[in-house]
Amino acid sequence: MFAGEQALPIYDPRADPSGPDGGFELAEGATLHDALATWHAEIAHARELCAARALTDTGRFMEQDVNLRWIYVHMIEEYARHNGHADLLRERIDGTTGV
Repeated sequence: MFAGEQALPIYDPRADPSGPDGGFELAEGATLHDALATWHAEIAHARELCAARALTDTGRFMEQDVNLRWIYVHMIEEYARHNGHADLLRERIDGTTGV
């Protein structure tokens, strides 16, 4: 997004980015190892693209300009939200709550 790259589906090349799952359908035979390797590669690529940028530099997201600071905060929010979802699922499975 920040670099203006066209991001194609990375989990299943046949997935439809405009479909109900936004292109996140899993490919047949997908593994945790593959997912983690993809995640690490995407993080490394993002760090490369952002290393020389200022927090006030802007890119386009959903037809509006957003700065790198907004993108970082948005990603922190997304990780927190999804980690919270995983914690709720874990609590339902093992019944343990709290820290």
